[in-house]
Amino acid sequence: MSGLPHDEGSAIQGVGGSPGLVVLVAKCRDLDMESARRLHAAAAKLPRYILDTSATVAGAVVLSTCNRFEVFCDVLPGGEAGAIISDILDSLTHCSEVPRPRLASWFEFKSGPSVAEHLMAVGCGLESAVVGEREITGQVRRALAEAQKAGTASGQLTRLFQAAARTAKEIGARTTLSAAGRSIASVALELAANRPGWTALSDAAVVVLGTGSYAGCITRLLKDKQCSNISVFSQSGRAEAFAAARGGTALTPGALAAAVRQADILIGCSGNGARIGASALAHWRQEARGSLAVIDLAPGHDFEPQVAGLEGIELITLESVHLSAPGPDLAALHHARALVRQAARRFEEQERLRSADLGIVALRRHLHQVLDLEMDRVRNQRGRTAAAEDVNLALRRIVRQLLHTPTVRARELAAVGRQDDYLAALEALFGISAPAGGGRDPRVPGPFKALRS
Repeated sequence: MSGLPHDEGSAIQGVGGSPGLVVLVAKCRDLDMESARRLHAAAAKLPRYILDTSATVAGAVVLSTCNRFEVFCDVLPGGEAGAIISDILDSLTHCSEVPRPRLASWFEFKSGPSVAEHLMAVGCGLESAVVGEREITGQVRRALAEAQKAGTASGQLTRLFQAAARTAKEIGARTTLSAAGRSIASVALELAANRPGWTALSDAAVVVLGTGSYAGCITRLLKDKQCSNISVFSQSGRAEAFAAARGGTALTPGALAAAVRQADILIGCSGNGARIGASALAHWRQEARGSLAVIDLAPGHDFEPQVAGLEGIELITLESVHLSAPGPDLAALHHARALVRQAARRFEEQERLRSADLGIVALRRHLHQVLDLEMDRVRNQRGRTAAAEDVNLALRRIVRQLLHTPTVRARELAAVGRQDDYLAALEALFGISAPAGGGRDPRVPGPFKALRS
């Protein structure tokens, strides 16, 4: 991973004139609590704002989790790295209200083929606090689904995120990296349960703050460990629906303090910025018996850091999980990284082939346009429909024969990264320019349909 480039004129290189891929990755350990909250709160509106304000970005997807904040963009051909980064940082500043100089110091930058390898490594848990955890795979899928719903996911970004999800599935099937079933949430629960005097999570009284996807994951884990005493609180008023669907008891605002007083574990899953302060928590726990484990893994944090200093309370954070997580099996880790590299190369090869297909489509369109003009001339001169159709069939057979060798050669060149040579030859010989960015005229059939007909 490299820092933000200083060369404002460096171009983002795509495949065969297609858009390039870039990603800005926040170094989350450098973020203070308030800034992290603001970044994650901006995640939903950021992609649309980038597309609306940047003339060089064709698509955007944000991956926002408790452990990372990453902005993936599809860049139009010829876009300069400095200008692209500036557009993204400007959008981040607007959406998060975090000053631009602070943002610039937090992010690292990747572009081109390295973006695919990065996302695939992230998607299978190789970059997680708990190596091999599978929660991130679902988060990658949800990031794409949200971008598609908002209309900000370009074709290339969609293919990239889908490829990352397939790669995670392949690594799960072909390695033992995730065999233990560990995740950030499961390690945090183990830390909470392994305090002195504890025996099992099944005996714990747990209060969960929040009703989002992460709260759902926590609730499933608790139930898997036979924990039945689960209470849920939501400031948004969704606790009853959440508890009805997943089990547990919904808490009203008036019942929250009493539930926390009786709790053994308090878990923050909301990340909405309305933190529980140390003084409030100390007041709620005045008459409590026993200790309390407070788990705070939400992106925006649900508790003030001072909670860690309260007597009888242990604060478990992402850093706690990172330090306590077991190391991966090295052989499985090396195998997984090799599979990631192979998958990234496969993705780039498929993108090159798509680029070559654009040239094939452009050539076929050109030849059929010439054919159609010739047939119009024949009909106008002869006026004999049957004879013209005979000529039409004969000429189309000629077109198929003429296209066969250029089609095969285009795919061969693309497979070895020389699709640009093919596209340049089309321009030089016929004056044909293939459309950039993976676009295709819907009136023209797929690149090989005509050859098979």
